[in-house]
Amino acid sequence: MSVDALTDAMFEDVERFGETYAVVVVVGDEIVCERYGGALPHFDAPPEPVTPQTRLLSWSMAKSILHAAVGILVGDGRLELDAPADVPRWRERDDDPRAAITLEHLLTMRDGLDFVEDYVDDRVSDTIQMLFGDGKDDVAAYAASRPLLHEPDTHFNYSSGTSNIVAAVAARAVGGGDAFVSFMHERLFAPIGMQSAEPRQDAAGTFIGSSYVYATARDFARFGRLYLHDGAWDGTRVLPEGWVAHGRRVRSVDPEDGPYGAHWWVVGDEWDSFRAAGYEGQSILVCPPLDTVVVRLGRSDVTQYPALGTWRADVLAAVSSPG
Repeated sequence: MSVDALTDAMFEDVERFGETYAVVVVVGDEIVCERYGGALPHFDAPPEPVTPQTRLLSWSMAKSILHAAVGILVGDGRLELDAPADVPRWRERDDDPRAAITLEHLLTMRDGLDFVEDYVDDRVSDTIQMLFGDGKDDVAAYAASRPLLHEPDTHFNYSSGTSNIVAAVAARAVGGGDAFVSFMHERLFAPIGMQSAEPRQDAAGTFIGSSYVYATARDFARFGRLYLHDGAWDGTRVLPEGWVAHGRRVRSVDPEDGPYGAHWWVVGDEWDSFRAAGYEGQSILVCPPLDTVVVRLGRSDVTQYPALGTWRADVLAAVSSPG
């Protein structure tokens, strides 16, 4: 099946895939397929039809964008991966075991903090409490208040709270939350032409790096191309050499979601693909051997995720054997 036919199926088979807002497939820096559909619901206005200009929500794809920004700071020498993370709360007591958590532990989700990543049950979900409940005004403080459950680097626990701690650490390295957002625009978004990117902050000024970047589908594809080209753009290095490898190197394997690197998921296919992934089926799939980036944005139920995974694999198969 061709890429176009697979994209037709993605939009038409709502029962299998959920509602799809956008698909962009880039091969060799050329958009070979681009499609939009559906409408964004609003509580106080009619549904908004999705177009190429519509800014769509990243959800947890923001974590991979955060990885890029942190990489630039590491390259600048303003952050160190193996040094204790700059979280003042963890240094208030001499005996706080969380003081041993490094930035690398946080990026690889092996920090050991007790954080429940759940998107449905607000009775147990730290994610819901952090984003919409008691922690919403200062997401990093909420996450940093969690106790240590395991020794650092002994357990993998995918955690949106961890990403918000990273965002606050990065902000402190440049002088505050507003300064960090400006840094992202100047050093990451502008060099790759990602003009629509809009990172959102909480009331404390922290970039909500777990969940909130709005951008067009084409601009999410631009971000994917940055990682496709090993952190360089039009011959100019944006990310430090080796930083893409840092993100895609497997550190852990989640029983349900598979291999994980550092704020990037690793697909485990024959092409060593990796992807940014977000709630409701958002994804930026990066496949260097096929020189391909596949973006899919929409609203899918968790039961539809396996079908989305099969679809992404089918797209790569179509690219590898056109016709």
